[in-house]
Amino acid sequence: MDLNKVFLIGRLTDNPELRTTNSGQEVCTVRMATNRTWKDKAGQRQQEAEYHSVVLWGRLAQIASQYLQKGNMVYIEGRIRTRSWDAPDGTKKYRTEVIAERMQLGPKPMGGTGGGEIQKEQEVKDEPKTEEIPIIEEEGEIDVKDIPF
Repeated sequence: MDLNKVFLIGRLTDNPELRTTNSGQEVCTVRMATNRTWKDKAGQRQQEAEYHSVVLWGRLAQIASQYLQKGNMVYIEGRIRTRSWDAPDGTKKYRTEVIAERMQLGPKPMGGTGGGEIQKEQEVKDEPKTEEIPIIEEEGEIDVKDIPF
């Protein structure tokens, strides 16, 4: 049995690039970084970043180009593909990419330009007023045998 599956959670290092192929299909390329943190033998905290090229097709490409931007966190699920081509100088070139099959947008950043703050204030105004949940006090002791789990 073979398996080619990738799960990435990281941040975009550039804005998405949306293109249309000659056949009319939309494709979006994003670059993202994932961080790894560990402690070395001396107990010092170490960190390194790994950079990934992700290719999204069709509806995923449209969503990525519309909602993602540099610095956003994103979850990508997909597969690894290595493609090759001949460069104009005659050398063989290779590129390993993640072909996205599923994407989940990360949390929206708050603050910054002020747009998030306005949106947050609007959400507070639009929230329906909720009733307080009454506290019901039990008069007798609870027997452990009566707990259903």
